[in-house]
Amino acid sequence: MNFGRYLEKRQPILFQTFSNALNNSRLAHSYLIQGENGTPLKETALYLAKSILCDHPNPLACEECVTCERVFSEEYPDLIVFDGEEESIKKDDVESVVSLFQKTPLESKGIMIYVIHACENMTPEASNALLKFLEEPTPYAYAILTTRNKEALLPTIVSRCEALTLFLLPREESYNEALSLGVSQEDAELLSYVINDGPSIVKKAKDSQYVNAKTAFLDTLDGLSSNPSQTRFTMEKKVAKSLGDKPTVRYYFDFLALAYKDIVSRKSGGKPYLPSYANILDAVAEEVPHPESSLLSIMTLRKEAESPINLGLLLTHLSRVLTKE
Repeated sequence: MNFGRYLEKRQPILFQTFSNALNNSRLAHSYLIQGENGTPLKETALYLAKSILCDHPNPLACEECVTCERVFSEEYPDLIVFDGEEESIKKDDVESVVSLFQKTPLESKGIMIYVIHACENMTPEASNALLKFLEEPTPYAYAILTTRNKEALLPTIVSRCEALTLFLLPREESYNEALSLGVSQEDAELLSYVINDGPSIVKKAKDSQYVNAKTAFLDTLDGLSSNPSQTRFTMEKKVAKSLGDKPTVRYYFDFLALAYKDIVSRKSGGKPYLPSYANILDAVAEEVPHPESSLLSIMTLRKEAESPINLGLLLTHLSRVLTKE
């Protein structure tokens, strides 16, 4: 995926704002990129970092020079990335950035950048440490933060960053683009609800996190449709084995919520969300008397999955929700 082309065509406001700042040497020392679920926040943050460092920006990162390649390969020592979607960002993480950024940059460009993706998943102590650093930036340091929930951040952190926004594209557009690029209808249906552009869907469809989440999702539906009384056993023996990390758990709950939205929609005569899964969802619908309340519970558990929690307990709770034990 040519990410510069994506931003220019699909996110023109962000593209033009950052291009002007870069061309006029008026970069802010801290940016906060916000966007809804599905928007490529981390990819955008890394591309903007790459654009600041690029040897031949035109106007943003060329993605072909040595520096761009080193950033892509995570071999650029003056760029640090933390991913709050992988695990919570702690005070020690922020303090390690502060300590490193008090030193002289290692590269000749004399620029240091840190990216904190999903910064809403910082601990309170980490937020306070970051705020202090944002208040006293070093001249050669740049911060690029991302969030899907700006309200969860300290207002003082938000106020010290220049805001950039990624807007959702129409879901049908990313779905059709993914199909045209060779993604199966089943995968395109699931992924177009959580990823907002075709090329990224192509990439994610081959990713182990998605494959494992889909396996857990299908195992759950199969268990509910064939033998609901054994759902807890299915969760423990099959589903838990596929859910190894937070992103996989996140996808799993998103797909399960979609399935129940589909069941509720079909029940009321609405348009299905996942037509490729019609047969198995019809079978599940016969076994779940109250899909509306189950859907609300799934969405609640999805939020709980963002916090440190025992996966076994979470799945036990889910099995009870789905079977009304």
